[in-house]
Amino acid sequence: MFEVLTGTGLAASAGLNAYIPLLTMGLLARYTSLIDLPSGWQWLSNGWVLAILAALLAVEVVADKVPVVDHVNDVVQTVVRPTAGGLAFGAGSGSETVTVSDPGGFFSSHQWVPVAAGVAIALGVHLFKAAARPVVNATTAGFGAPVASTAEDATSVLMSLVAIILPVLVLAFLLGMVAFVVWFLRRRRERRRDREAARAAGYRV
Repeated sequence: MFEVLTGTGLAASAGLNAYIPLLTMGLLARYTSLIDLPSGWQWLSNGWVLAILAALLAVEVVADKVPVVDHVNDVVQTVVRPTAGGLAFGAGSGSETVTVSDPGGFFSSHQWVPVAAGVAIALGVHLFKAAARPVVNATTAGFGAPVASTAEDATSVLMSLVAIILPVLVLAFLLGMVAFVVWFLRRRRERRRDREAARAAGYRV
């Protein structure tokens, strides 16, 4: 169960920022004993890989905070984030962490399952993020983009750490994200109804 929660948390984190969960796993595996990557994923802790991930993260952090550019970035990330989510789930679900000292064969007989699950989770989170950002930009004249992006990055970092150290809390994060999605969609419908009502009133006048 902890294996699934670790992989799920890392994949969801990748849906917000493709590089944070991969960089987090690599750094923790290289410099701490909090996570021990399985043999097929130890390349994530390679120095060159970490440097490349850090550079890509820097570009992502800047691009995602600029209105219009953030939309273009989200289009590009439609491929990158699900891919990163698949990698994060595959590596995280098979790793030895401080919580999972003996990762079993939950996914061992079907090696593609964790990667596919990670792709689906990260894609779902990414699609919601990409849909919400234009609304944030439009309602705040673009000023909300850096605030929203910073909040997403912080959430991605926190979720990555929680997924590795306290995976049981991933459930709380996921429930919170679902509650936020429901609230956001409800508010969007209410605003649409208000605009339609105001437009109809204008026509009657």
